[in-house]
Amino acid sequence: MPELPEVEVARRAIEDHCIGKTIKRSIVANDSKVIEGVSASDFEAALVGKTIVAAYRKGKNLWLQLDSPPFPSFQFGMAGAIYIKGVAVTTYKRSAVKDTDEWPSKYSKVFIQLDDGLEFSFTDKRRFAKVRLLEDPTSAPPISELGPDALLELKSVDEFVESLSKKKTAIKALLLDQSYISGIGNWVADEVLYQAKIHPLQIASSLSRESCATLHKCIKEVIEKAIELGADSSQYPSNWIFHSREKKPGKAFVDGLAPDLAYFSPIELFIDCSPRKKIEFITAGGRTTAFVPDLQKLSRNQAANAVSKPQKQSGRKKGHKDDSDNDDVDEPASDEDKIAESVKPKKGAKSRGQGRTFPAKRKSKESDDDDDNTEDNDGEDDEDQKKVTNNKQLKAEKTNKKKVPTGKNGKNAKKKAK
Repeated sequence: MPELPEVEVARRAIEDHCIGKTIKRSIVANDSKVIEGVSASDFEAALVGKTIVAAYRKGKNLWLQLDSPPFPSFQFGMAGAIYIKGVAVTTYKRSAVKDTDEWPSKYSKVFIQLDDGLEFSFTDKRRFAKVRLLEDPTSAPPISELGPDALLELKSVDEFVESLSKKKTAIKALLLDQSYISGIGNWVADEVLYQAKIHPLQIASSLSRESCATLHKCIKEVIEKAIELGADSSQYPSNWIFHSREKKPGKAFVDGLAPDLAYFSPIELFIDCSPRKKIEFITAGGRTTAFVPDLQKLSRNQAANAVSKPQKQSGRKKGHKDDSDNDDVDEPASDEDKIAESVKPKKGAKSRGQGRTFPAKRKSKESDDDDDNTEDNDGEDDEDQKKVTNNKQLKAEKTNKKKVPTGKNGKNAKKKAK
């Protein structure tokens, strides 16, 4: 977050209020972590006197076409946001700029004043955004590396089904892969999979044509609905899983309220309206993932295979921080990442012919998405590991007692000791 809906709403605000106007003044922050490849003074000089001709977006990236190059491009990262003074533009949790704050904000990275007095600013509190000055933004990374835009270039149903049939990776990881389809981030992926009743770890190629068609419909309708509501999450339909993603594991439920068919889009018809469906959290595609097990089930074959296979260890290096929100080309997870964990037998159950074994303790990785306030579930593994350690210590003490020297050698040893 921000994802395609938030960036598209910002683009439309610029299009509505700034097109055809000339940049009179510009202030660019001296922040080389965000302002990439150009000095603040050179960036400012490249903007002043130019007219804004158009505003474009692909995936989570936005750029302004001026009457001559170079053009400023904005990769929103985790907390990037566009603000136009006196104009209501969508806000979200990390934007950090309020109406009562100073203007321009201390978090402003690019501030622009237009010839009619209108002012707008690109802000980033967490400094994971990237602002570039490019001759042709579409021919340079990251935009040149993006797959089809999920709103503007979504494949036809037949093409979508065909492409999924060739993908041997988990569907959540595939949706997050910006080189496959651009603009879908963590919350949109969770929402469309929930609406389509597809488990986030289901292998894409194993999906039925019907499931693929439903997923295609959900991608289109969730994104369009979010944009229609100005990417204002407080206005999203009450029975979207979005509203429960911030809650802690074990305390998150979908209300199951019957949709108001006169208001909600047809997509709400996919939701099971039974009350109190429990939400669980797993890691899929390297991201904290919310899903409803009662509605989103792995296929029988995949669930059986996952239980029979040993759980794979993560290939990430210790201490590696997941900044996948910052990358417009996210790396998909391994083919069956965490599938075994999501379908493991209940605690205490033993495999046929085997005693109980304890998995090695693995530190769960914190998602960079602060909207996923989940807690690690390593507590049970810790207790199991402590029991194993204590049992080993007791056995070692008993063995030492049994090894007290006896017989002649033992007596001689005692005499010598005296």
